[in-house]
Amino acid sequence: MMLNFREIATASMILFAVIDIIGSIPIIIDLRKKAGHIQSEKASIVAGILMIMFLFVGKQILNLIGIDVNSFAVAGSFILFFLALEMILGITLYKDEAPETSAVVPLAFPLIAGAGTMTTLLSLRAEYETINIVAAIIINIIIVFGVLKSSGKIEHFLGKQGINVVRKIFGVILLAIAVKLFAANIQSLFI
Repeated sequence: MMLNFREIATASMILFAVIDIIGSIPIIIDLRKKAGHIQSEKASIVAGILMIMFLFVGKQILNLIGIDVNSFAVAGSFILFFLALEMILGITLYKDEAPETSAVVPLAFPLIAGAGTMTTLLSLRAEYETINIVAAIIINIIIVFGVLKSSGKIEHFLGKQGINVVRKIFGVILLAIAVKLFAANIQSLFI
């Protein structure tokens, strides 16, 4: 178990694309308007804890219900594929009720550490060392905290068009990752 900066960088980019905190700025701003204050620290810490816990016990949970990691990774590739399509095409395939408060629940889960993030973590675990994934989670939580703290400034700086461009770029990256994840894990299901 050694730190591999290439794995950390790749896992960080994958998680950044899946979490899509930049694309979530409009939702964060709406939350801030509705509730007046967002608990950035609390939401970031809870999201980080959820992701790290799922990274370590997610596989055991799958084993308990009889699903192997490769099957979960293939299923995860479909989720990433659809998330990427949403980001690239600007459509919504899954619509959740709008959160009414800025409590940890709508921010930490499902906005930051949602189903896509959890699926991605287990998929990453099939390919990368755990220590590198934990480092990638920490990097992303720091970024998430920074974005939550300065969401108004970021929105003003990038503008709506800038946010859309960033979202589409990460959508294409996520689409490529979904294809790679599918290709890497589908073969083991037929052996």
